[in-house]
Amino acid sequence: MYFSSSMMASANQMNSSSFLLTGFSGLEQQYHWISIPFSAIYAMVLLGNCLVLHVIWTEPSLHQPMFYFLAMLALTDLCMGLSTVHTVLGILWGLSQEVSLDACIAQSYFIHGLSFMESSVLLAMAFDHYIAICHPLRYSTILTHDKIMKIGMAILCRSTLLIPPVIICLKFLNYCRPHILSHSFCLHQDLLCLACSDIRFNSYYALMLVICTLLLDALLIFFSYVLILKSVLTIASQERHKSFQTCISHICAVLMFYIPIISLTMVHSFGKHLSPMVHVLMGNIYIFFPPLMNSIIYSVKTQQICSRMLKVFSLKMMPKDTISISNITVFMPSILTLIGIPGLQSVQCWIGIPLCAMYLIAMIGNSLLLIIIKLEHSLHEPMYIFLGLLGITDIALSTSIVPKMLGIFWFHVPEIYFDTCLLQMGLIHTFQGIESGILLAMALDRYVAICYPLRHAAIFTHQLVTQIGAAVTLRAAILVAPSPVLMKCRVQFYHTTVISHSYCEHMAIVKLAAENVQINKIYGLFVAFTIAGFDLTFITLSYIQIFLTVFRLPQKEARLKAFNTCIAHICVFLQFYLLAFFSFFTHRFGSRVPPYIHILFSTVYLLLPPFLNPLVYGAKTKQIRIYVVKMICS
Repeated sequence: MYFSSSMMASANQMNSSSFLLTGFSGLEQQYHWISIPFSAIYAMVLLGNCLVLHVIWTEPSLHQPMFYFLAMLALTDLCMGLSTVHTVLGILWGLSQEVSLDACIAQSYFIHGLSFMESSVLLAMAFDHYIAICHPLRYSTILTHDKIMKIGMAILCRSTLLIPPVIICLKFLNYCRPHILSHSFCLHQDLLCLACSDIRFNSYYALMLVICTLLLDALLIFFSYVLILKSVLTIASQERHKSFQTCISHICAVLMFYIPIISLTMVHSFGKHLSPMVHVLMGNIYIFFPPLMNSIIYSVKTQQICSRMLKVFSLKMMPKDTISISNITVFMPSILTLIGIPGLQSVQCWIGIPLCAMYLIAMIGNSLLLIIIKLEHSLHEPMYIFLGLLGITDIALSTSIVPKMLGIFWFHVPEIYFDTCLLQMGLIHTFQGIESGILLAMALDRYVAICYPLRHAAIFTHQLVTQIGAAVTLRAAILVAPSPVLMKCRVQFYHTTVISHSYCEHMAIVKLAAENVQINKIYGLFVAFTIAGFDLTFITLSYIQIFLTVFRLPQKEARLKAFNTCIAHICVFLQFYLLAFFSFFTHRFGSRVPPYIHILFSTVYLLLPPFLNPLVYGAKTKQIRIYVVKMICS
């Protein structure tokens, strides 16, 4: 059974004309956590698309066919978000899961109608690119304002007038099966699954609609790009790259729209044996992913929109007489500039994609780890409490870096207030120190569990675990805090306000100073060696004692079992310290190494552990692995 008995009872008690939206069945206890990313997605969808519409409306240079079609796409995405927000967040916030038949039919009409409209707009944009590249001299005469208005009206009529027959039929079907819908919004195919009436007209008409709209549009878009590619290959090689660049955003939008639809169709048609969670996940990707990503992609890749957005959100820059010029020092600058990755500025927008993916996986993985540790009582042990602390630290560390980094890479917002830069520096180094301390605590836990197993419960009490967590946090915070204070209070003159980095770190800021910063450098090294040196020494000693104890065990199975309890921690410990030492030595002794190598390695050093830690512990810890499988298969 896919649904719980309580849900079935609720469905039986409902009015015959009402339906129950399930959302994420089996995860009801976690709805307050799940609501956070969904609320953020809705906010980004609404804000991003409204911003695109505002920029196109207020910027006269964007009053061109391409941007008119983009405004239609943004308006469609905005309406898609508004058509589902009340039911999705209503379920996750615990407001209501019940929806009337009329409201459900209306939502189904809007969802499918807006999907057809988005497909039509993407076809119109493909036609625009085809004319611009294959017939550039005739572009302005073909795509006139009058022609664009007619295309817009045709898109609206096709999307709104073809659907009513199949949607109206839903009103007159007999729904004799339990009124439980498998998503947090209403879809035509979900309602048909509950009907006992003859649904052949709905099925055939819906199939005809898909063929005449989505499939036809996809084929015409593909044909347009075949002609575009053929035309581009005939022009000079220097112009090819420029022509391809104008199409990249549209190609991404097309793929993000059609791939989720195709995947959802395949899951519904051939995935009856799959977990209901897969169906729900694909449905949510189909609804949320295109509206979320379209505004981001076009804002990043379209120079006119990006520059206009910078004007909207631009910081008030310093007066001209305080800007750093060669051989002129700057007195206590209020704003610094992060240039990102020196030498790779032209491809930073692409580098941001894997970094964003790593950040999202780190956030989801560590959040899932925290939820599992909280809910699974067998994991309320010192080892997993420390793992929970590690997950919180990883989330905080990656969040203190990635948003600003993506702001530089994607939205060309390099400015950062000096005090904010010092705050970021303090947070980064504090969370690094906390992570190192937690790894030491986990090593000590393994040492006691293997060397003194009978005394483990008596030594590692909940009180001691709490004290260790507090001590690790306070140690890092107290030792790191003087670094930004020394920069703020001691240093007043700077050679430049430009930081050759993608985030604020201690040595990058110290190098800007035009005064004697020997104390700052010495204190920075003191903190690094005090935390890393102390922790690494005791972790090494712990594992030496562990290995000596394990090798004394008489049975091979016992030795393997003891080693298995340490493998995940050893992997996490090695990846953290090896990356740290590699980054340290390339900075100190890699004078011939290009600057972008330094920046890339220091970025990987900070983002890789939060990304890998939940994957390593999820793969190697049996209890966590079993709980994840339960969540997916329930």
